Amino acid sequence: MTTPKSSQPKQAAKGTVIARIGLGLALAALSAGVLMLAFPPYDLWPLIGVAFVPMLLAQYRVMPRRWSSLAPAVAIGAWMGLFFTKMFGLGGGGAWYMRALPLLIGGFTLLTERGNRPFHEHTGYRWFVPHGVVAWVGFEMIRGFIPFMATWAFVGNTLWSQTWLIQPISIFSIYGLNLLIMLLNFVLAQAAFVLFDRKWRWDEVPAVSSHASKRWLGGIGIALVVWIGLSLGLFFSAPDDMATVRIAAVQPGFTTVAFQDRDTPPEARLQTLAAQTRQAAQREAQIVVWHELALGSDPQAEHTAELRALAAETDAYLVIGYGFETEQGFRNEATVLTPSGEFLGIYGKAHPTVFGGEPRGINAGTYPVYDTPLGRLATIICYDMDFTDVSRIVAGQGAQLIAVPSHDGPTIAENDTLTKISQI
Repeated sequence: MTTPKSSQPKQAAKGTVIARIGLGLALAALSAGVLMLAFPPYDLWPLIGVAFVPMLLAQYRVMPRRWSSLAPAVAIGAWMGLFFTKMFGLGGGGAWYMRALPLLIGGFTLLTERGNRPFHEHTGYRWFVPHGVVAWVGFEMIRGFIPFMATWAFVGNTLWSQTWLIQPISIFSIYGLNLLIMLLNFVLAQAAFVLFDRKWRWDEVPAVSSHASKRWLGGIGIALVVWIGLSLGLFFSAPDDMATVRIAAVQPGFTTVAFQDRDTPPEARLQTLAAQTRQAAQREAQIVVWHELALGSDPQAEHTAELRALAAETDAYLVIGYGFETEQGFRNEATVLTPSGEFLGIYGKAHPTVFGGEPRGINAGTYPVYDTPLGRLATIICYDMDFTDVSRIVAGQGAQLIAVPSHDGPTIAENDTLTKISQI
């Protein structure tokens, strides 16, 4: 039987919609994959400059209008899923909301992006670039204060190894770098719209002004030249005769923190740490950093004589992480022991890993900086690196060296570079 002619256009239109949705989802998945490749451990950092372009092309040109927000939802949600799988392993790690976070982010993106395409079509895409850049970086600023989101997957973190390129973040912070990266993505996406419209017009949408696109391309070109020029100027202006300090990080391989370890006697743990400290001293380490919660008691109250003897023997500054439960509350702290046997003070972890059940310590909230012959030394602890505030506070107080006792899970430790520059 022949299909009625009146239904053929409808079927063709339905097929076109399905095809466009499929192509849009493929572009969204491409963005997710490119984003993942830009981050450690793959470190294909140049990809971050174009990673969002396929997603934006899908959202604003390929997907049917009513389905447009599905493109960023899939791209961002899939990217976060890949990111957290790589970070925590297939089990997800942490509390249930950490495992569900990619899905929550995808759902949030689906809702918040629904009105963006109609808005930009109504305004002729005049605000496409500034709106997209400000919205992205603004949300990063907000989530930078959220304990279970922090600065993970900041786009600027992809450039952690490019020291010649990231120097201006000492002036503009990580958010300045993120803004530049997202500006490049949105400008290139706008240019892609112009090229797309020259060949295809799948919806009745206002054309993007080619003159406006050229102006934005010129603007981002100037911004990149200024940024790179400033970065190179700062990079090569560093004195050649700067003093060097040899620093060692002791990694004894304990899988359980000291105050929870029922299998390793405190004396055996201390002996292992001491042996590795001596090995570091033999290689001329001047500062030796023990990991977070390396000891299960206050070093100024227990094993004090042994620790002072070790510092004197190795002629090294020992940065000691320790922690335990008290009647007053939890203590997750770090102290510095000088070769002369003086304890320089106490730093309490400012950002507990709440998704892992860690409470806020009773001595959190103070940020001591110590004067030493090696320079002005400060300490922060583990998850404090995933926020922008703590290191800036101690740097503002004159810190030249920041020691960071840490105790991460294996998959996080393997990808420690994920947040190497987010705290700058």
